[in-house]
Amino acid sequence: MTKIKMLWENWTGETCVLIGLGAGGLYGTAGLETNPFAFAAPVPPPDLATCGPADKPDGTTIDCCPPNTTTVIDFKLPDSGPMRTGLAAQNVVKDPVYLAKYKKAIELMRALPDDDPRSLAQQAMVHGSYCDGGYPMAGFSDLEIQVHFCWLFFPWHRLYLYFYEKIMCKLIDDPTFALPFWNWDSPAGMYIPSIFTDTTSSLYDQYRNAAHQPPKLLDLNYGGTDDDTDDKTRIRENLTTMYQQMISKATSHRLFFGEPYSAGDDPNPGAGNIESIPHNNIHLWTGDPTQTNGEDMGAFYSAGRDPIFYAHHANVDRMWSIYKARGGTDITKKDWLDTEFLFYDENKNLVRVKVRDSLDESKLGYKYQDVEIPWLNSKPTARKSKNKRKAAVSSADLTSKFPATLSETISVEVARPSAAKRTTAEKTKEEEVLVISGIEFAGSEMLKFDVYVNDDADVVSGKDKAEFAGSFVHVPHRAKKNIKTNLRLGITNLLADLGAEDDTSVVVTLVPKFGKAPIIGGFKIELIATT
Repeated sequence: MTKIKMLWENWTGETCVLIGLGAGGLYGTAGLETNPFAFAAPVPPPDLATCGPADKPDGTTIDCCPPNTTTVIDFKLPDSGPMRTGLAAQNVVKDPVYLAKYKKAIELMRALPDDDPRSLAQQAMVHGSYCDGGYPMAGFSDLEIQVHFCWLFFPWHRLYLYFYEKIMCKLIDDPTFALPFWNWDSPAGMYIPSIFTDTTSSLYDQYRNAAHQPPKLLDLNYGGTDDDTDDKTRIRENLTTMYQQMISKATSHRLFFGEPYSAGDDPNPGAGNIESIPHNNIHLWTGDPTQTNGEDMGAFYSAGRDPIFYAHHANVDRMWSIYKARGGTDITKKDWLDTEFLFYDENKNLVRVKVRDSLDESKLGYKYQDVEIPWLNSKPTARKSKNKRKAAVSSADLTSKFPATLSETISVEVARPSAAKRTTAEKTKEEEVLVISGIEFAGSEMLKFDVYVNDDADVVSGKDKAEFAGSFVHVPHRAKKNIKTNLRLGITNLLADLGAEDDTSVVVTLVPKFGKAPIIGGFKIELIATT
């Protein structure tokens, strides 16, 4: 449908010009596909009065709605005070005073009545209501608010942790306390930290994978089952994964933060690098596979019940800090900056806060302990097999063969925008990106498939090889309809590593790992602006 301009009174009463009324509502995904950062309206805060039951992956529901109130205050950055420093979780055991405070804070949160918005039960439900269909989008009752699989992932979770941490500080009467971070990007932290394994501690959660207790090494590319990879190789693969996600593939806002998501958009437009890997993998690796929905960490509605969830997300948040410390920038679009959320604070006040309030963690009064970042030099190596896979589908036949169900490993030829080797200046300006589009599946199920480029015909490469382009990983959460999303993988460095910068096309191989076979809509390679 042709886009039209219209005026709309937004939720603050200010008049703003919006564009794009078409299939899928205002600013439908079709328009954003061609101009992803086109002007649009920010996602409004939820109306607590319209909150409904959140959906569990198994189809049952749970009431995740917070206490309702008509009084909302606007967030103000805290006055300067003591800087809170979060420790690496593996180091907390060396600081018994810090550990005692942490355990006491969680003990007090657990002891609060379930209807107290500061209780651990209510804090867990915050994640459920924002992530499992609890809130319809204001002005678009047929759409749900979703803070995953889009550019809201980092700022929403940072603000969620901020208020959670402030509640802890208030309960133990210590404004200097900060959450520890699960340092899973370093070999010293690639285990469930010991502070979470004491069964007598308030930090313990019974619903974790029994096979993944220490000294089991964490697999940042976890594919639903454990393999026989030795620890030395696993560590190397984990570090290479972090290099890929944080350096070689973090060249664009769209790749790092995720796809734009504005007022009137369908949810789940596409996740950023870190959300997909390793964030999702760690959720699935930690959750208990004997539970119906992989509780607790293995499902969005229940993840916040496990104290390790917050330490996990503290490290996710730390990745945003590292990204910016290395020269990465934040999105400047107003529909991102002015998206609003609601959280209860340490005084049980309902607070309206914007994405723009989350951009500088130092202004929020916290920082992370300086620890070694061992993945900074963990560049992948290329196999450059002489026995490369052959494409079962040529680039000329892609549009006639897809959409198709990914029921088995498949290799397809995908044409590149140009066969000419790009200059350094051109690569600095634009990232070459492999797009796997129209990935459709039931959101209630775990899903993972791996992606390889120009790989060996007989044995797929390890996760420390340049041929491994990445994965699509989904943590179960039920949606009102099938999820339809896209996967974007930066391949500029990959092509250079494989010596394929002069090739007219590449062979892309998809390998299903677990979950019901999704529909794959299509493939293409495009150039997108770097940031």
